[in-house]
Amino acid sequence: MPSFERLSAYQPYALAALRIVTALLFIEHGTMKLFAFPIPQGAGGPLSPLFLFAALLEFVGGLAILVGFLTRPVAFILAGQMAVAYFMAHFPSGFFPAVNGGAEAILYCFIFLFLVFAGAGAFAIDKRNS
Repeated sequence: MPSFERLSAYQPYALAALRIVTALLFIEHGTMKLFAFPIPQGAGGPLSPLFLFAALLEFVGGLAILVGFLTRPVAFILAGQMAVAYFMAHFPSGFFPAVNGGAEAILYCFIFLFLVFAGAGAFAIDKRNS
């Protein structure tokens, strides 16, 4: 039976990959709202204050997560944002996330919550100070 313990040496790099890929995907939600890139998200026209706040959290918070800057507190805020987004935008459309379109918000919420506890991993600005 193979031993998987040797893989533990790569844990900081796997965590960094999870952090970076999650951030890149999350930033895209912000750019869709703020810059209509790669496609517009929302009804068009000026953003409501709540939608603008969400877009700024997604864009700026996503950039912070991407580079690993203040990872734990930013991830905590973004996990909360995704929980609020799920219950405000998805849950009213039905109980099951696969039906109400909220699976992505739940995944983001729990990945960010994981980053709160796990930290940034390798290749992070947070790691430069330690």
